[in-house]
Formats: sequence, C-alpha cells, structure tokens
Amino acid sequence: MEEKYFVYITTNKYNQVLYTGSTKNLIRRATEHKYHLSQGFSSWYNATKLVYFEEVPTLEAALKREKQIKSWSRVKKLKLIWSKNLLMKDLSSIL
Repeated sequence: MEEKYFVYITTNKYNQVLYTGSTKNLIRRATEHKYHLSQGFSSWYNATKLVYFEEVPTLEAALKREKQIKSWSRVKKLKLIWSKNLLMKDLSSIL
C-alpha cells in the first residue's frame, strides 16, 4: 500500500494568520487543529480552519515543500490558497 503525505495551511476565523504544516494523516491533523488537541502556534492563534492542502509522495517531499511554503511571503501563500480555495472555506468538512 502506497503511503501518502500532505502539506497543508490553516488559518483562523478572520484569516489573520497562516500556519503551514505537513502530516501523514490529514484528517487526524485537521481535527487536532480544530479542537486544539496539540499545543503550539496554531493553537495559540486559533488557526483551526484548513484552507489548503496538497498530496505529496514521500515524507522527504512533504518536509521540503513545507519548508518552501514557510519561506514564502504572506501574499505568495495567499495566492497559493486562492488558486484552489478562493473563498478560503474550511476544507476539513470534505475530508
């Protein structure tokens, strides 16, 4: 069975913050963000809304892509999100 990895971006209710992460289990990780089940940046800033994700083939690819996106400006991250989710709706409901 082929493993899947994901790179994702969450934000808060007012789209003020952007948190980029990677995971092997996107459903579990989105739930952790939504219900503050793990401490850290996303919990402190209430970044509970999953607004972007992409599938990548390996852990190494996920970590590389996460690092790449984190290095981008806010505007570039927003353009990436808007390319798939113009209204910045919470995508966790489609998982």
